[in-house]
Amino acid sequence: MWISVTLQAEAKKAEALSDALMDAGALSISIEDADAGTDAEKPQFGEPGHHPVGLWDHSRVIALFDANADLAVALARAAADAGFDGVPPFTLEEVAEQNWVQLTQSQFDPIHITDRLWIVPSWHTAPDPSAINIELDPGMAFGTGSHPTTRLCLQWLCDAVTPGATVLDYGCGSGILGIAAARLGAGDVLGVDIDDKALEAARDNAERNAVTVRLQHSGKPLEARFDVVVANILTNPLCVLAPLLTARVAPGGRIALSGVLETQTEQVIAAYAPYVSLRVGAIHEGWARLEGIRLADQVGVA
Repeated sequence: MWISVTLQAEAKKAEALSDALMDAGALSISIEDADAGTDAEKPQFGEPGHHPVGLWDHSRVIALFDANADLAVALARAAADAGFDGVPPFTLEEVAEQNWVQLTQSQFDPIHITDRLWIVPSWHTAPDPSAINIELDPGMAFGTGSHPTTRLCLQWLCDAVTPGATVLDYGCGSGILGIAAARLGAGDVLGVDIDDKALEAARDNAERNAVTVRLQHSGKPLEARFDVVVANILTNPLCVLAPLLTARVAPGGRIALSGVLETQTEQVIAAYAPYVSLRVGAIHEGWARLEGIRLADQVGVA
């Protein structure tokens, strides 16, 4: 049994209070937006290139203590060390011991992408043994199939990948898109990412699914062209990458981009217009998938 203590704090004192609570014996600390779920809720982080906004004006500091801890002493000490005039308003909640592994696993069920493709965590039995079932567990790299952008890309790959096709998965994360392409019949798949941990996760996931996916850090040059190029990243980096990605599409090849909010589609379409004509292929939960085909005489593409 543990005790969870939730205290209210202004942004300028929230971090000091969290540090003081750890010094006073807290087992763990988290800071949340006290306005979460209301119209006043504020995002903490933007896209790459945008500076973080800092902590929320109205923050909530949550500290976990052992059930036998002297909370009165700990809270008074932490409040004083953080510069508070007395202990700020707080609430207490008992936290019972649970099988956290089992609880976490219960939150991830098999994901139906199309009738042809499922994503199945290792602790589940495949709902349709006759379908292509990719075994993938939640991990350190993005891409479990549950996010709308990942689903949009997977659905597109089911149509875009033909037997023997060459595929580039740029920003591969967990490797889910490259693995799906390989299972769908691609002849050669290259996954590229900026994060070494993501490349490691993608390698492990490819081995688990008994497919070959070549992996490369984004710092290394790309020279080959591919029949299919897919990138599930974010709007700003996608716009910056427009010349690089379109140059990797073979004449007559197909490209799909996601990680783009529905409200950002025109921005990305404009960034790619000198190289390839994109259109909105699908929208899901406010996220868009943009698609295009590189013409043999496409202007601006090497």
